[in-house]
Amino acid sequence: MNRIDMDAAGQFLASPSAETRGWRNIDLKWLIIGLSVGLVAYLALMPLAFLLWQSFFTPQTATKAVEFTLDNYVTAYSSVETLKLFFNSVTFAAGTSTFSFLIGTALAWMNERTNTPLKSLFFALSIIPMIIPGILFTVAWILLASPKIGIVNLLLQGFFNTEYVFVNIYSMWGMIWVDGLHYSSMAFLIMTAAFRSMDPALEESAMMSGASVPQIAWHITLKLTWPAIFATLLILFVRSIESFEVPALLGLPVGIQVFTSSIYQAIHQYPSKIGLASSYAVTLLFITSIGIYFQSKLSSHGSRYSTVTGKGFRPRAMDLGRWRYLTAAIFVVYFALIVILPFLVLVWSSLQKFYSVPSLAALQNLSFDAYAFILTYPTMISAFVNSLFLAVGCATGVMLVTSVICWIVVKTKLPGRWILDNLASLPMVFPGLVLGLAIMIFYLNVDVGIYGTMWILFIAYVTRFMPYGLRYNMTSMLQIHKELEESAAMSGASWSTTFRRIILPLLKPGLLAGWIYIMIASIRELSTSILLYSPGTEVVAVLIWELWENGQYVELSALGVMFIVALFLLVMLAQIVSRKFGIKEN
Repeated sequence: MNRIDMDAAGQFLASPSAETRGWRNIDLKWLIIGLSVGLVAYLALMPLAFLLWQSFFTPQTATKAVEFTLDNYVTAYSSVETLKLFFNSVTFAAGTSTFSFLIGTALAWMNERTNTPLKSLFFALSIIPMIIPGILFTVAWILLASPKIGIVNLLLQGFFNTEYVFVNIYSMWGMIWVDGLHYSSMAFLIMTAAFRSMDPALEESAMMSGASVPQIAWHITLKLTWPAIFATLLILFVRSIESFEVPALLGLPVGIQVFTSSIYQAIHQYPSKIGLASSYAVTLLFITSIGIYFQSKLSSHGSRYSTVTGKGFRPRAMDLGRWRYLTAAIFVVYFALIVILPFLVLVWSSLQKFYSVPSLAALQNLSFDAYAFILTYPTMISAFVNSLFLAVGCATGVMLVTSVICWIVVKTKLPGRWILDNLASLPMVFPGLVLGLAIMIFYLNVDVGIYGTMWILFIAYVTRFMPYGLRYNMTSMLQIHKELEESAAMSGASWSTTFRRIILPLLKPGLLAGWIYIMIASIRELSTSILLYSPGTEVVAVLIWELWENGQYVELSALGVMFIVALFLLVMLAQIVSRKFGIKEN
């Protein structure tokens, strides 16, 4: 036997047999699939089951056993106040979604279909409003439009020499204004994608036939994008109905309650009424479920509006003439309202020892004391570390687990895989506050040692953002042809090797895009965290909330400025990394 044969024989003897390797590979494959499926079922179903259970049963006490009861629903829905609560919630969500849609769609149309100057710059800046957390945006507009200390009111009162309150942010219209502005950037990005993917041939034909720009926009553009319009309105409605920061900061001080603020109050009153909060949460869950259902039905029938074919096209911008300077001015005003003014008022507030309206006299009181206070705040470092740990851990865990789930749904023929897809999407119908309540109830009744720790927040974050990771991975998974896996299998590669060396690298665009989005969303998250944190597990968003409740507005502003700048730098770093890896934005 020559040396080559001896080496080959040694390698054969030193390595497991083909049969053993195959057995281990099969075990590993089904082990990973089984763990992923079990984890998804656990995260999606357990909170829902215990939320429903808590709404129908009395909690166990030292002197009283668990009993079935309808008292929670009777208390919640037998009074006129509940009808008012429902009316306020629907009015707020409908008004916010409509307002943000109108703004976002108008800006998207001007950006994609007209020759507005500098529109590429405005599109690049559109991501900045997504970085500002909802609580900071709301606080900034309180400082801008509060009846007593609002800069806008004081300027108008000084100009007209009157004490009349021109703008009252503490009202239903004020709530709609603030939340609508904040969500308008989301509407802008969604509708921009819709306009960009639509073949403009019909618009150009109408233009050549002499139709005016308004006629083309109304009769052709909007009608062709009807599925995207309806889907955008539904998404905005669901996001508005689950909003917590704006109703809590602007509605509660003047007695305007919606479901989210009522749930928060029911839990934080003494004694805590978790059953009552659960009954409110079930109704809120039902409303969001209806919105998600119609959104999914619309997506399945969207092909009838398709205008994109295999034929390439390059849209020609509509010439607005002199009106293009007006559309550019609209972009500037919008960016000022949603980014510049809120950020500047936070900067001004952070440089004061005690908050005062901008004036020449106040310039003499500029100070960095608030920043020094925040940097030496006892829980500041731990809150920052907690937020970073949750954001990175949640984004990584969600994208890895959902990549396996997407592979099962798209690449296998396992019976019932559609159920797995629906299970992974189920948390999308949970408003953040409702999800926090459901997880709190579950781990109060099932004591596994994680209540009051960072792990309960981690589980809540993974559950909340799992549907978003699924959507990012699903888009990329559908583009991977089955032949690549078949070729790897014929070459002797195991499932784990194929998944690690072929599937995951090809999923890189969706993985990184979803990872960046979930990381940013996790750092900003407040509604889920507000019910689950405990001393030592505070995150930055909760720290901002506590400073607001304590009336420390100057210190809150300093933390807000630092937070926004850090998030902006984080996004820029993520984009640099994505470009380095050759990942282009769609």
